[in-house]
Amino acid sequence: MQGTVDGFGYGLVTPVAAYLMACLGGALGLRCTTRSVRNGGRSRPGWLALGSAAIGSGIWTMHFIAMMGFTVAEAPIGYDRTVTFASLAVAVVMVGVGIFIVGYRGATVMALVTGGTLMGLGIASMHYLGMAGMRLRGTIEYDTLTVALSVVIAVVAATAALWAAVSVHRFSASLLASLVMGIAVSGMHYVGMAAVSVHLHPTAGVPDPGESPATLLAPVLIGPLVFLLLAAAVVMFDPLLVLGEPEPGAADERRRPGIPAQRATAPPRRTAAWAAEPGRRRGLAERDGR
Repeated sequence: MQGTVDGFGYGLVTPVAAYLMACLGGALGLRCTTRSVRNGGRSRPGWLALGSAAIGSGIWTMHFIAMMGFTVAEAPIGYDRTVTFASLAVAVVMVGVGIFIVGYRGATVMALVTGGTLMGLGIASMHYLGMAGMRLRGTIEYDTLTVALSVVIAVVAATAALWAAVSVHRFSASLLASLVMGIAVSGMHYVGMAAVSVHLHPTAGVPDPGESPATLLAPVLIGPLVFLLLAAAVVMFDPLLVLGEPEPGAADERRRPGIPAQRATAPPRRTAAWAAEPGRRRGLAERDGR
């Protein structure tokens, strides 16, 4: 028996909330990665690790919130806690590998392609491992071509995000990049969900469905709170992450070498050597009198 699948059980609430979580994690992760690339030093591994955790956790939280709206009309859905949180570890680790590659190798083509591919595969692995943690009275089946398309979207989105992290330094541009990244990650999720079909089993001998979505909701809500605290701490103690580096402008004009205009019009300084030359002094006085 084929199950009736609905990915929008709560209307637009879950897609919008999921998108905001993806943007939040992406924005914090991109700024941390930018900070590490621009300034380096001993703090680079810490910034890269924070960026990895932010992006990985944001994507995982986005996935879970979106899955709150996923229902099968004929069967309740449960989740295996171990598999669900294992998908979080996969996301953070594989995103971290991609970020560290670009963080230390720079924006070379090879680094971006390698890091973006690993990061994209990590996003896709998180998604489908999270799906494997679902427990319901049936079997989940996938359309191969649609799954492949979702993986391509994840890889392209990850590569673009890494490029933005090492190439875009103004806060406004990074914010725009995080919004685009949120669209790409959400698009990857819903394309992957479009590949899903459920074949229901008879009710006899049904295994325990695992924990309900409501039971797992509380731990997931900790993620956005942690993001907000991290963002507040980063802004408070390192404003460079928000303001970025100043571009050349009027302040730089004042630091250019040369004689400032106000000094060029100032009267010459009268030294002892000047006073010792009476002939020159009288000539200058006559000229001034004319």
